[in-house]
Amino acid sequence: MSIENERRVISVIVMNESSVLARVTSLFAARGYNINSLTVAPIPNSEMSHITIETEGSSKVMEQITKQLHKLIPVYKVIEHEEMVEKEMVLVKFPIAENLSDISALCSAYNGGIVNVGTEMVIAMAADEPCRIKHFIEATERYNPIEVVRGGVVAIER
Repeated sequence: MSIENERRVISVIVMNESSVLARVTSLFAARGYNINSLTVAPIPNSEMSHITIETEGSSKVMEQITKQLHKLIPVYKVIEHEEMVEKEMVLVKFPIAENLSDISALCSAYNGGIVNVGTEMVIAMAADEPCRIKHFIEATERYNPIEVVRGGVVAIER
């Protein structure tokens, strides 16, 4: 029996051409499923792009979406990840303060660091597993962040 709200990560290798992303995401919208994270980038030295989609849903619905994705002409490969390495990045802007070393230490614990310092603000970055990025964002609240920009999940099979 499938669990209705199980987290899923799907990679789609597509031809790098216009409207492909719209067609891929419309398959999720047509079934009423939200995309929690979407990352797209060209594959080096090729005419293709790698789309990584994080969503939640049942095995049955994901199987239907995967079958529909395979039918799209510019799609070359669809992978529903089970054993994977995944990372996500976040940038956080803080007001400049005396606790710069505390912020730096926090970032280091999450594979990050200070990436920019201005006269009135500091920008920090962390890159780690999505659940750890969530914890990092929660931990930064004590330093009164001005802005948080979270990137999407990228994943690769082991």
